[in-house]
Amino acid sequence: MRILVLRALGLGDLLTAVPALRGLRREFPDAEITLSAPGWLADAVDRIGAVDHLLPTSGLEPVDFEEPDLAVNLHGRGPESVDLLRVTGPARLITHGTQVPWREDQHEVDRWCRLLMRNGIPSNPEDLRLPGRTAGGGDIVVHPGASHGARRWPAERFRAVVRALGPAAVVTGSPAEADLVHEVADGVARTSLGSLASLLDLVAGARAVLCGDTGVAHVATAYGTPSVVLFGPVSPDRWGPRDGPHRVLWHGTTGDTFAEHPDPGLLRITVEEVLTALGGVPWHGSASSARVMSV
Repeated sequence: MRILVLRALGLGDLLTAVPALRGLRREFPDAEITLSAPGWLADAVDRIGAVDHLLPTSGLEPVDFEEPDLAVNLHGRGPESVDLLRVTGPARLITHGTQVPWREDQHEVDRWCRLLMRNGIPSNPEDLRLPGRTAGGGDIVVHPGASHGARRWPAERFRAVVRALGPAAVVTGSPAEADLVHEVADGVARTSLGSLASLLDLVAGARAVLCGDTGVAHVATAYGTPSVVLFGPVSPDRWGPRDGPHRVLWHGTTGDTFAEHPDPGLLRITVEEVLTALGGVPWHGSASSARVMSV
């Protein structure tokens, strides 16, 4: 049996689909499962343990796959994503529609599990973890970047937090975010501009993570790494960590997630709030945590 799954989105999107992908694997243990997603996610896909092949796909472009026995749309509700899968000629297509209406009020993890369960494929929304967590005296990861300006807490506020954390902090980002990373590190913290694999390993062994509503927040959830996540234009009820050693800061407003400038609600989060939240996550044995607690 050949299964084609479409999820041609980013890192956080991939990780929220992990329970659905594992549900497919459990239901069809002997199937060949191909995931159509961006190629740069390969290291994360390998760690999920539910996908046989990654078919590199950049966004909503034609999928180079013919006649799957089952095509599953974990990308969206269409019509573009639905049409791309229909063109492959699947014997069966699972997608949102008349049988399973799209619901705006769902958490992203629940959305895809519900889609499969309504099609007779059991999925466990709690099955989010990636293997490899190495708890202990790791770094405090500070990740200031985000895909859109609306989700980016100001660099000068991240820099103030880094100054309070001291050399225990490591500021992370992609090579394209080098200027932002060095601005936030400010000569106090170390920096990491490595591969996705190195970022995953860094978060897996970190004491704590500070970031906005972005893919790294979902990496922290996947590894059970304590985190503080800053929300602005989108409610954490839709994309936030549901349980575990995580703190969410959100001032209850929503806005345009694709806007160029930081969301007004995000700007209401202060440096003092962030430091207090960091002091409250259950990390262990850190002089830095004691320093943060005193702020």
